[in-house]
Parts: sequence; C-alpha cells; structure tokens
Amino acid sequence: MALFELTLVLLLIAVALAALSRRLEVPYPSLLALAGVGIAFVPGAPTIEIDPELALALFIAPVLLDAAYDTSLRDLKRYRLSLALLALGAVVFTTVVVAFVGWKMAGLPIAAAIALGAIVAPPDAVAASAVLGQFKVPHRITAILQGESLLNDATALLIYRIAVSAAIGSVMLKDAVPVILLSTVGSVVAGYLFGRFSLLTLTRIEDAASSTVVQFAGTFGVWIVADRLGLSAIITIVVYAMTIARTAPRLMSARRRVSTYSVWESAVFVLNVLAFVLMGLQARSIVSRLSGDGQGDAFLFAATVLAVVIAARLVWVASYVAVMRWVARVDSEDKKRDAPTFRGAVLVGWCGMRGLVTLVVAIALPAGFPGRDPIVLAAFAVVLGTLVLQGMSLKPLLRVLDFEPDTTIDREVAEARVAVMQAALDVLNHKTSAAAAVVREQYEAQRRVAENPEDAQAATEYDRLRLYAIKRQRDALEELRRNGTIGDEAYHRLEEEIDWSELAASPAGRFQPLTT
Repeated sequence: MALFELTLVLLLIAVALAALSRRLEVPYPSLLALAGVGIAFVPGAPTIEIDPELALALFIAPVLLDAAYDTSLRDLKRYRLSLALLALGAVVFTTVVVAFVGWKMAGLPIAAAIALGAIVAPPDAVAASAVLGQFKVPHRITAILQGESLLNDATALLIYRIAVSAAIGSVMLKDAVPVILLSTVGSVVAGYLFGRFSLLTLTRIEDAASSTVVQFAGTFGVWIVADRLGLSAIITIVVYAMTIARTAPRLMSARRRVSTYSVWESAVFVLNVLAFVLMGLQARSIVSRLSGDGQGDAFLFAATVLAVVIAARLVWVASYVAVMRWVARVDSEDKKRDAPTFRGAVLVGWCGMRGLVTLVVAIALPAGFPGRDPIVLAAFAVVLGTLVLQGMSLKPLLRVLDFEPDTTIDREVAEARVAVMQAALDVLNHKTSAAAAVVREQYEAQRRVAENPEDAQAATEYDRLRLYAIKRQRDALEELRRNGTIGDEAYHRLEEEIDWSELAASPAGRFQPLTT
C-alpha cells in the first residue's frame, strides 16, 4: 500500500514538474530525474524488485510503439545515411567504448561490460524535443534525432539481449551473428504480419474505449508472442507500429482518434514517472548494499561512465560530420548544400540525453547478473547526468548556436491546408442548395486564411463569432443542469457535441473567442 500511495503522490508531483518545466523551458524528464533521486532519500520508502521480462514489456513496448507511430518514413529515407551512422554506428561505438571501460576499470566480464554499453548507448529524443520545438531548429536535425531515437533503441536492445544471454550462459558471443540475422529478418516479417492483422481488427471496433484497450492489449500481445518465438520483440514492435501508422488513422473515426491519442500520451507520461520512481527506489537499495570502499569505487565508476558516454557521442558525431562534409566538398553542388554543419553537429552531439529505455533496461537486469549493482548505478548516473547537465543547458546552447528559425513544417502545413480546403470546395461545386452555399462560404474563408495568413482578420470573423456563440451555449448548458432541467447523461452528451464544434472552429488553436 505504501508503494501505491507514494506513486499517487509522485504522479501529482510529476504533473507540477511538467508545468514547471514548461515555464523554465527545460525538458520535463530532467526534473523527473531529480525527483527520482529525491525518492532515494525518502525515509521509509519501500524496496521493490520487478520481474525483468515484465519491466521490458510494461515500459518498452508502449513507448516504442508511440515513438514508431510518429516516425516519418519520408524522413527516414531522406536522412538514411545520417540515421544509419547514428542509430547503428554511434550505438556500436558507444557500446564498445563503455564496455572497455567497464572491463578495465570495474573488472566486469566481457558480456556484462557489453550489456552495460548497450544499456547506456541509446539517447532519448523526448527530452530534447520540447526545447527544440521552441527554437524551430532546422527540420533536418529534429527529424534525425527522432528517427535515431527509435532506431537506436532497436539496435541497443538487440545487443543487450545477446550480451545478457551470453553473460548468464544461454548463448555464446561467437554464435551471436547468426542469431542477430535470424532474429532481425524474422522480426521484420512478424511485425508486418501482426500489423496487417491489427488493421483488420481496428475496422470492426467503433467504441473508443474498447478500441484503445484493444490497441494496448495488441501491443503487449505482439511483444509477448515475438519474445516467446525467440524473435526480437523490439524490432517486431517497431515494424508493427510503422505498419499500422500509415493506415490506421484513416480507418478510425475522429472520436476514436482524439480519445486514443490522448490516452497514449497520458500512458507514456505515467510510464516515465513510474520508471523514475523505480530508479530512486533501486538506487536506494543499491547504495545501501555498496558500503565502505566499494561504494566510493562504484560512484567513481558511474561518474567515469557518464563522462565517457557524453564524450563518445560528441567524438562520433563530429567525426562523421567532418567526413560527410569532406565527401560533399568533392561532390556535386546539391551535396554541398545538404551537407551537415558543425553547428548542427554540436547540437546533435549534445542532444544525447538518456531516458526511459536506459532506465528500464538497467532495472530489467536479472538479480544474479554479474556486476549488476555497479552496472545499474552507472546507468542511473548516465540518465541523471545527461538529463541534468545536457538537458538544463540545451536552451543556452541553442541561443549561442543561433540557428535561423526553420519554417519547413509550417510551410508544409500551410500548403496542405490550402489543398484540403480546395478539395472540399471542389466536391461542393455541384451542390446548389442554400445549405451548400453557407458551407461553401465557410470553406472559402478558411482557404483565404490558408493562402494569406497575414490577412486573416476578415476571413476569421466567422470562426470568432462561432466561438463567441459556443461560449454562450456552454453557459446555457450549465444553467440547464444547475436548475435540474437536464440530468448528467444529457449534459455530457451535449457537452461533447459542443466540444467538437469548438475544435472545428479553432484549427491549430489559432482563433480565440471574443470577450464580452
């Protein structure tokens, strides 16, 4: 019961920290990491152990699906070279360097040292995205960071699985290559087939709550089945998510989409909070076990791993950017224009904050794993150190780098908005009723806004009046419930209708209601 009560309190604290992070313009995981450290000093905090397989399925499966669902296939293809060098090259390079440090400094067995390297190798773009969005950095950088965050998880977790299996004696490292190839190919095929089957299921469910439950159950089910078949559950989930992401939104009603997206966003937030709670509770028990001289050595080792992780990413990014710029210099003019800049390299290198994946994979190490306590402590130090050092300094760094605001996404949205408004007008051209004329006028106004955002005053008057009227509708509805004319069921049904009307009148939150 103490754990449940503590979790409820921490969830509320996390909400407050998220609001504070927006005010301070820092990544909210940075504040969560500090809160997790604070938990280690809470007197009477419970000590808990979580089953490794449960930890991976519970935390990693939905987070990977959420990230893969939002990944752009277009950007993956466009920046495939940079993504390959980061998601594969940087992960392997960091794993090797950290494994060497763990082997030499802490005396870890080779397999355990590789597992540590794989745990701390994958950065998490969630920590950086909130800050980057405020500064409108070049779209190339944000696309690469988001794509890397997804693909490097798959790479690192595959290495981690093999290293853990080797450390506990279930597979030899020399036999790893065929295992990797078989696992990768089988996982890609399975993920695609699971995705196609899921799409058939989604078309048959209309209730929003049932649809969301089925999506969560399907995500965990895909992970469990892939794991039982000996495939890579990570790669399977990534391919599964990217398969359904291209088609599922079209098959879902607006009501289901709004509900589903909200639930997934909340679920990922809660999982982040719970992971940092577990970090604090685990750190407390680890520090208590590492007493005397061993404690000092463990902290020194953790600090060294943190420094190595930060340095390794900066060195790798700077090296590959230098090579790509050299290749572009002797190639075509188009290649020169598309070559990465050193300012971009500094930003990408510094956006190496570790987050949920590193936390959960460290916690998921089996209880008898060789060197588990120093490995987990080092992983926690990397998460805390990168989120605090790099996350807190990201905003000042962006001011120093002074990128030109990138309007790529805004421009694409504006062009697409014109196209969809014109499509609506085209289909209404053959309608001659009075109602069709009113609807046509609305779309004409919206198209004028899309074509000339700077001259939107006249065109937006319709929406302003709608929002003004909607506010009065809400007041009337509240009065009807207050005086007992309608019950709560009727109230909530009408409230939902008004909510949809308000959303329709407020595209992208651009229009504000009139004041009285």
